[in-house]
Amino acid sequence: MTLSYAVLGSGAMGLRFGLLLKEHLKAQVDFIDTWQEQVDTIQKQGGVYQSRDGKNRHLVPIDIYLPENYHGKPDVLIIFDKQMHLQKLLERSKHFFNSNQYVFTGMNGMGHIEKINHYFVPEKVLAGTCLIGTVLKAAGDVDFIGKAGAGSINLAAQSGHVDSVQKQIIADFSASNLNPNLTDNFLGTLYTKVVFNSVINTICTLFEIRMGQYIDYEGAEALGKQLIDEAYDVAELAGIKPLGSREQEWETIRYVSAETSPLHYPSMYQDMSKGRETEVDYINGYIYDLGVANGYQAKTHDFLRHLVHLAENTRKFR
Repeated sequence: MTLSYAVLGSGAMGLRFGLLLKEHLKAQVDFIDTWQEQVDTIQKQGGVYQSRDGKNRHLVPIDIYLPENYHGKPDVLIIFDKQMHLQKLLERSKHFFNSNQYVFTGMNGMGHIEKINHYFVPEKVLAGTCLIGTVLKAAGDVDFIGKAGAGSINLAAQSGHVDSVQKQIIADFSASNLNPNLTDNFLGTLYTKVVFNSVINTICTLFEIRMGQYIDYEGAEALGKQLIDEAYDVAELAGIKPLGSREQEWETIRYVSAETSPLHYPSMYQDMSKGRETEVDYINGYIYDLGVANGYQAKTHDFLRHLVHLAENTRKFR
């Protein structure tokens, strides 16, 4: 089975997925984005500049469109966008949606599944979490962090059943060096990455450091485990079962920070450094709000959420 793809939200991660599918499978992949500068730059230069760890920068031809200008009929939509922008992206794109299409989304934070389900039934939705470092250095210029094959995806079918098309999507991801791992725990899969991001994204953003610099600190484990413990307490109260234990969650953070992506600035830092709104409300804020809904206050997560918003607010004084 040969599938065609369209990447809806062609930032760092969307470009990485699409470019790897094109490179390894010669798949038909179209790219769609709402950022006018991204679309204009890629169209003008005839493609996107791709590098790995800042080396071997080369131009890869791709087709990219604003949503209103796209009229293709892809079999699969790969959705990556910021949580606060997703609804507008979906609304601008709905004219090329159809009931036969499948969706994979690997977005950070929580809240996107409910929005996607306004357009696609659960039986058509795969969602996952990506431990894959990628940086959009500028419009039309993406840098893959880590050696080829580094990183992985945990993903699950929202319906709990994986059909033949979804199996092909997973096989395509595997053949493209994205290292997918299928689980049968949909909500737990998504929540586990929220916990990961609530530690590494938020702390690295506040201190403007790379993941390797965080893990180099002798108190990194204590900081991480305080946040993990609160998040897992919330999960227990909410009836969510993360993919691993508290200790395993810390080990994932340690391993990714020290071994696979030590040079990586997390996506929240990339947003902060470019003056964009961060997704902290959908990460630490989500954990805190879910805790409150279940009679628990994850106070460290709420504190960090406010610190990130304070940092955002201070930009106007610089």
